[in-house]
Amino acid sequence: MAEITAALVKELREVSGAGMMDCKKALVENNGDMDASVDWLRKKGLAAAAAKKSGRVAAEGLVGVIAEGKQGALVEVNCETDFVARNEQFQGFVAGVTKLALGSGDVDVLKDQKLPGEGHSVAEKLTQLVATIGENMLLRRAAKVSVSDGVVVAYMHNSIAPNLGKIGVLVGLESTGDKAKLAALGKQIAMHVAATNPQALTIDAVDPAALERERSVLAEQAKASGKPAEIIGKMVEGRLRKFYEEVVLLEQAFVMDPDSRVKQVVEKTAKELGAPVAIVGYVRMALGEGIDKEQKDAA
Repeated sequence: MAEITAALVKELREVSGAGMMDCKKALVENNGDMDASVDWLRKKGLAAAAAKKSGRVAAEGLVGVIAEGKQGALVEVNCETDFVARNEQFQGFVAGVTKLALGSGDVDVLKDQKLPGEGHSVAEKLTQLVATIGENMLLRRAAKVSVSDGVVVAYMHNSIAPNLGKIGVLVGLESTGDKAKLAALGKQIAMHVAATNPQALTIDAVDPAALERERSVLAEQAKASGKPAEIIGKMVEGRLRKFYEEVVLLEQAFVMDPDSRVKQVVEKTAKELGAPVAIVGYVRMALGEGIDKEQKDAA
């Protein structure tokens, strides 16, 4: 191990501006290597800066979307203000993380991956940006959609930069049919999803708890009519069909042709292509949804 002399500590202090004890610790940790010690101190200082800001609400930022071949990815990265969301450094970071998400939609896995062209992991780069730009930032979530044969279409509603904005959508269409025509249908469905925010792809996929709550409310409303029990049961089932038409993608009226259900539009395309077409997955990610923006900033 290299000898850590007082002169070496003093030199590092002059270069870095850090305290004597921190400089000594940095040199010990890095076996007397001056450059490595400077980097160590920078990381230590940046981490401290990030920790101070971590309690502040970050509900602005960007959603990033990408589709390549048979897979696509979405990510949401938050910051505190829309001003920072328009910062080129921040946008470049979100774009880089979005591309990485093609490999994994797991946030914890993403944080450990190296950014293309960078010597830093996603987590390390995010910490640097927090210190450099001065706002709390968070890689909040990521998602993937893939197909075995067909297309995955990416759509960004009101983008502020290529593939970056506030509402991103992925739609996966499984089919052996013409890929260009599939992509055209996929874009229309993605635009529909951005506008209507369906909660499930099929009736069977509706959250059981949400369905039970709706059924309970509808039952109470029907009872107020004073009708016999058998009539009330039919009233509830009829109103549930209306509920499905509001929240289930395949049951919704297609925004570009309100006289047709989404499932009918898919069936029509399948007939035109001469091959089955199925929506196998979709993801809609809206910036800041679910974040309590009234939370007080940490002191």
